[in-house]
Amino acid sequence: MNKKSFLSIIPARGGSKRLPRKNILKILDKPLIAYSIEAGLNSKYIDKLIVSSDDDEILSISKDYGAEIIKRPANLAEDTTTTFDTLKHVVENISEEYEYIVLLQATSPLRKSSHIDEAIKLLEEKKADAIISVCEMEHSPLWSNTLPSDNNMKLFLKDEIKNKRSQDLEKYYRLNGAIYICRTDKFLENKGFFLEENIYAYIMDRKDSIDIDEEIDFIIASEFIKKSIRS
Repeated sequence: MNKKSFLSIIPARGGSKRLPRKNILKILDKPLIAYSIEAGLNSKYIDKLIVSSDDDEILSISKDYGAEIIKRPANLAEDTTTTFDTLKHVVENISEEYEYIVLLQATSPLRKSSHIDEAIKLLEEKKADAIISVCEMEHSPLWSNTLPSDNNMKLFLKDEIKNKRSQDLEKYYRLNGAIYICRTDKFLENKGFFLEENIYAYIMDRKDSIDIDEEIDFIIASEFIKKSIRS
């Protein structure tokens, strides 16, 4: 797009405590990570797609589905390893330079190539340095609060919120983890995607925003994928 170059990176550790081996668990006989690989490869604008992993099985599967691969050292595959350090390792270990980094997490199987392309188009339209995908929150945070030790709800809701219908409350959005795009130089300088300015949200619907962290997420995503194929 207008001579801009895009490097897509899919980080995929072998370890996962809450849902073991989640990155290669199968939905309809296809490993979870394959959905993100295919979405990235089918994008009109992604120039290169790399899977970074410490796990040989994940790397082998990723290569079978057409991704380029980089073996991540063990010290970058720990629970405390940051996404920034993982992506920086990839950038520093390839010979080419790309103007933008596109992070696609393996745990977003309902994010499609069309979403990626729309987010990149938005980047161009806004002349933005960064785009991050979000979705509308399932429940308003205005209906939430902490609880004291005795679970007393006297101060749980603010007076101005009481007796309001959900549709009358202001809309709130949350990160959905599906797409992160940033100028590479800004990402490295800032050590992350959340820049202080010239950053915009790409809004996705909640169904396509399912992020697999636990077994219940995997079951829900599987059902949506099966339904979409049947229809």
